[in-house]
Amino acid sequence: MAETINCPDCGVRNRLPTVSSGRPRCGKCQTDLPWLSNATTADFDQTIATASMPVLVDLWAPWCGPCRAVAPALEELARTRAGFLRVVKVNVDEEPTVSGRLGVQGIPTMVLYHQGIEVGRQVGALPAAKIGQWVDTAMASA
Repeated sequence: MAETINCPDCGVRNRLPTVSSGRPRCGKCQTDLPWLSNATTADFDQTIATASMPVLVDLWAPWCGPCRAVAPALEELARTRAGFLRVVKVNVDEEPTVSGRLGVQGIPTMVLYHQGIEVGRQVGALPAAKIGQWVDTAMASA
């Protein structure tokens, strides 16, 4: 499976496989691409295991107000940390196996992975700046 990401600099559409390692760059201008994607039960483990950069997993549901409030902050984080952070969204209603396996009891829950290992977990919504600080703190202790 692949997702299409528009380059923020030149606007070219780039196809990125859901499960991939490396650092996504625009095929035309070589700009780092913001990597925001969705994961399913079928590809979640491989997405985390093959990532060459930290992965921030957002466990959310469409009916959850705080989840919808956090979404723009995560999109911005994916843009500002393009090439250094991947954001993966998991809809807990569509993928209950993933949330159950991770022990998620409340949403939004954000789980940060580095080299396939969980290095941080945040339950509940945070303002955009606080999410970035949380990622930085978790990565510093990893």
